[in-house]
Amino acid sequence: MSNPPLPPPQQPRPYQPGPQRPGPQRPGAQQPKGRRALPPSPFGLPGLPPAKSRKGLWIVVGIVAGVLLLVIVGVLLLVNLVGGSTRQAGDLADDFTRLVIAGDTDKAYNDYMDPSLKEQLSREDFASGVKSLQLDPSCTTAYDDLKVSTQNDNNIADVAGLIKCQGKDIEMVYRFAGKDELKLVTIKLRPKV
Repeated sequence: MSNPPLPPPQQPRPYQPGPQRPGPQRPGAQQPKGRRALPPSPFGLPGLPPAKSRKGLWIVVGIVAGVLLLVIVGVLLLVNLVGGSTRQAGDLADDFTRLVIAGDTDKAYNDYMDPSLKEQLSREDFASGVKSLQLDPSCTTAYDDLKVSTQNDNNIADVAGLIKCQGKDIEMVYRFAGKDELKLVTIKLRPKV
């Protein structure tokens, strides 16, 4: 009698480390989309290496961004400071010249002239000098040069240009100076030759 063939002996499967999900597993459960299951690593070999830390990269990016931000803020402050001072000097020159053209020499003298200039130039001399120029409402101003600087904690604005009237041009040169408020310290108004 012959014996029926025996099935081959079953060998136990080797232990395979891999991600274990706690809790009950449902048959046919799927992993979230976008993630692929990693193949199990063979026994004795390590799994995937840990992800590289990008801490150093973020530190460098943060430093570069901080430096860029400081440069941008510095440039904006400088432009505002210089632009603001230049605008202020231009406005002072405009306001003073409008008063002179309108013949309001008392207001121009009182509001815009520095006490040191008032010592050198009396109100009467200033008024007679402006009157001799024979300015009229048709006169306009044109600035050739407007410079703003700081010397010994004093803000200085030099303004030069022309008062253009019908048939004549008047040369004007002003210097405003002061710490908090700019006042006229030098003035030259004369017909252009």
